[in-house]
Amino acid sequence: MSSRHRQTVAVIFGGRSVEHDVSIVTGHQIIDAFSADDYDIVPVYITRDGRWFTGDPLRELRNFQDRDITRRDDIQPCLLSPDTRHHGLILDPLAPRFRKSQVKRIDVVFPAVHGSHGEDGSLQGLLELADIPYVGYATLGSALTNDKILTKTVLRQANLPVLDDYAFSRDQWLEQPDQTIAAILDRLTMPLFIKPATLGSSIGIGRADTPELLRASIDIAASFDRRLLVEPAFADGIEINCSVIGFGDSYEASTLEQPLSWDEFLSYEEKYLRGSEGMKSAERLIPAPLNPNLAERIKQTSISAFKAVDGRGIARIDFLARPDNDEFYLNEINTMPGSLAFYLWQEDGFSRAALVEKLVQLAHDAYAVKRRNIYDYQTNLLEVASQRGLKSGKGKR
Repeated sequence: MSSRHRQTVAVIFGGRSVEHDVSIVTGHQIIDAFSADDYDIVPVYITRDGRWFTGDPLRELRNFQDRDITRRDDIQPCLLSPDTRHHGLILDPLAPRFRKSQVKRIDVVFPAVHGSHGEDGSLQGLLELADIPYVGYATLGSALTNDKILTKTVLRQANLPVLDDYAFSRDQWLEQPDQTIAAILDRLTMPLFIKPATLGSSIGIGRADTPELLRASIDIAASFDRRLLVEPAFADGIEINCSVIGFGDSYEASTLEQPLSWDEFLSYEEKYLRGSEGMKSAERLIPAPLNPNLAERIKQTSISAFKAVDGRGIARIDFLARPDNDEFYLNEINTMPGSLAFYLWQEDGFSRAALVEKLVQLAHDAYAVKRRNIYDYQTNLLEVASQRGLKSGKGKR
């Protein structure tokens, strides 16, 4: 790598999301993984109210203990320009008279914005407009997998095993709570998990063992999203996770893991606050103690799911399993940055530096495929329309 061009990588984190703090941690894990000799890393921080900043102090996680970090003199506002001529950041975009804005060209973007306005395809759409290569799922795959309800619909269409569920809207809940409870209990058996359709990090998720808890959990979830999902708990089962990396026709599944905190679900605190290694700090068995046949079936199902949702880059696929009878169900697809699964790939010989380098290369591979598309298609439509005038049969009555 050192003999090649030293690439400029913008790592974007923060954002207008309830997962803002998680995103800051993820962004710094990514920044720390890169080799400073091979990459020029540009930290880009989006505040809770949507303002963009860059500057060297944003590289240090401890600086974020200062709630006014963006007021420091060595941090400047910036914008990611959708204009393809800029191909990067506009620094100090609202510069006053006698001071010019500058353009910082970016070779590739590493999005680390969790949840809303980041993991949901919003940021990816902006990067598509800007025509900048970026790591991870494209706009469609990001938007799809951010929605648990739509993801299960697609997985069912691909004949992949998922649990039964009941999906409904916040409006339905507010207008018909008793009927909704009755419909849920008619279809599913307690205990139940209640989830917002589009959030991660276990935020808004509740477990209900009684109708009263079911009502309370739905009220909480409905404050985070307008669409809700209820699923049965998987009794006497374990969780198995697998990471997939790849693009095009080349995919690889990681070593499997079994988290040991699964008796209900991994809470926000278990995922992010137990030690310095993120998810790795939770108790887990790597590799998962499964028979080889079941382990291989889960790996192949992971790859099939990754492909079914138009995956690229990296994702962690979570399963619920009963190893005694080889039964398993796909529970969730956690796209980047929801999971980079550093700890899983380390078991397969990937250092953190090697993993982020591979993801950057996959971003360039995807960009090269995109560049093969034709976007400039010349016709005489405007000339004909001009000659005929703006009137057309479409507007006539």
